[in-house]
Amino acid sequence: MHVLVIAVLALTLAGTTVRSAVAGTPVVATAATVFCGIFVQALPFLVLGVLISGLVAAVVTPERLTRWVPHHPAAAVVVAGVSGAALPGCECGSVPIARRLYSDGAVGAAAVTFMLAAPAINPVVLVATAVAFPGEPAMVFARCAASFLTALTVGALWIRFGQPRWITRKMPDLHAHGGSRWAVFTEAARHDFLQAASFLVLGAAAAALLHIVVPSWMYDHLAGHLILGIAVMALLAVVLSLCSEADAFVAASLSMLPLLPRLVFLVVGPAVDLKLFAMQVGMFGRAFAVRFAPLTFVVATLMASGVGLLIVGNR
Repeated sequence: MHVLVIAVLALTLAGTTVRSAVAGTPVVATAATVFCGIFVQALPFLVLGVLISGLVAAVVTPERLTRWVPHHPAAAVVVAGVSGAALPGCECGSVPIARRLYSDGAVGAAAVTFMLAAPAINPVVLVATAVAFPGEPAMVFARCAASFLTALTVGALWIRFGQPRWITRKMPDLHAHGGSRWAVFTEAARHDFLQAASFLVLGAAAAALLHIVVPSWMYDHLAGHLILGIAVMALLAVVLSLCSEADAFVAASLSMLPLLPRLVFLVVGPAVDLKLFAMQVGMFGRAFAVRFAPLTFVVATLMASGVGLLIVGNR
């Protein structure tokens, strides 16, 4: 927070100088326009998402979620997937909740299903996708369907092949220091906002650079080779590590690519990326993360490609 305040003050004081430098350089002006367009569009949804996420953290405890999960593995996976749609929040918040579910005796497959479903198919993310892709309702439906199928498929595979011994990290007692619901709400919202906004800035900056650095013939090449475009966008989603409440605006800015590779970007990103891998190592353990991340990447890419071909086609 201190770094954020200092940076805002410094940019405010240097605003006139920076504005003159940007206006006098067409390439930088183009990048700045793309960056500001993405950030300004995404920010309201980001704020709404972190406020709801903080409310969920304060009211819906992991212990309460555990009591709602059925004991039958298959039923638990379905319930966890559906409940993810009802609990808005980014992937940064879903990982600790899923870890708490796992440690409190809930079916492990339900925990990983919730971790994949919650940041991908909740109402805030879907509305943001609809705003980012006006006139393309198929993108919203395709993202929801592909992400939901990804969560259910990984959960089903975890029932068959998952091993509790892969979970090597223990969760601390969250109630050891007490604290009111208001304190939990403000801390969760503050943490999620700073975490998500920082990655939004990086993602918007990366999209702006792609507009001015990558030559247009390369996008034409990717557009003409569907499999290559899908692979590149899937890897880009992992590297950029965007928040699911803002990634649709970055994907929409890459209008030089067909819808299908951009759909893959939107499905893979909330399921597996670098920051999620680091969080999963810290909360579940390395043995879990090195198995879960590749599995999720393959399933998410295949589901997004299959659903995308059926719904949005190659356009």
